[in-house]
Amino acid sequence: MSQRRFNPNPSRGTAAIPDEETPVAPEGAAGALPAGKLAPEFLAGLIETSLPPEVVLGPRIGEDACAIEVEAGTLVAATDPITLTGAGVGAHAVAINANDVAVTGARPRWFLACVLLPEGSTRADTEALFAGMRRALERVGAVLVGGHTEVTGAVRQPLVVGQMLGIATERTVPTGGLQPGDAVVQLGPAPVEGAAVLAEILPEVRLATVSGNELDAARSALESPGISVVEPALAAARMGASALHDPTEGGLSAGLHEMADASGVTLAIEPERVLWYAPGLELCGAAGLDPWGTLASGTLLAGFTSDRLDGAVHELGCAGHRVSVIGRAERGSGVTLTGVGPLARFERDELSRL
Repeated sequence: MSQRRFNPNPSRGTAAIPDEETPVAPEGAAGALPAGKLAPEFLAGLIETSLPPEVVLGPRIGEDACAIEVEAGTLVAATDPITLTGAGVGAHAVAINANDVAVTGARPRWFLACVLLPEGSTRADTEALFAGMRRALERVGAVLVGGHTEVTGAVRQPLVVGQMLGIATERTVPTGGLQPGDAVVQLGPAPVEGAAVLAEILPEVRLATVSGNELDAARSALESPGISVVEPALAAARMGASALHDPTEGGLSAGLHEMADASGVTLAIEPERVLWYAPGLELCGAAGLDPWGTLASGTLLAGFTSDRLDGAVHELGCAGHRVSVIGRAERGSGVTLTGVGPLARFERDELSRL
């Protein structure tokens, strides 16, 4: 899987990120960590955690792997690198990797993290990163079971390569499980994550055109409505979803095209039924970006056969999820918007244009 995170404004955030014009803090200065592996006593405090009984070998100093006794079922694993500034990189790594496991119908349970910190990072930076990671793990019901952490001149901002594992006890749900006649259901609006990023990086002159309420909502969007799709994905899997997918880079458009390609069908989408996140639309307008191609973590796409559709939509709605039937799978290829024409595909996320 390709890297899905970038830092469009490396001057933001809480981590000390050196560049050509910023001197690296010397060892011992203002709590700066020296290059290389973290001191064992410091690392031990970061990875200390309570483990469930199936983890027979967890994160420990000197151990190069974890060991997990699994019940009968299918072990599902996903990995994704996340690059952000500040403490949020750890929480993002958890959320994105947990989503990738959950859309197969497996509950995320065990997380490994390779954490690479730039020279000049401090103990406080590192503690904040791990604290955010731990809170995110608690939210999805997973635990840290291993990984690697070091300070290195090879990176100029924090990099967390996360790997999430889980067990599918009944069946695994693919992205490419749609058949002609299946309904395409959207759970959660887009672009939530795009709105949060734009609220952070847009210059004040552009933010001035955004209403105060929408801007405040966007700034807290990573927490509410949030970017995790773990619970709706697991619920949809239990209800017999034929396909599940979580759009990320390239926005809702890329997610729909990926689902169509994987299934070998065309998706006929009714644009008026798509769920949009109002702050995201307003911020995309201020930035001159197309919301169809803007970071869409927080949105889930699900396929249901006609006999399961009504029951699933009703149950998901009663569970508090925003849900809309936005189209159907048909014979053919690609994605079309009813009454409009083919949906443009964004090979790069719209945010990269900034």
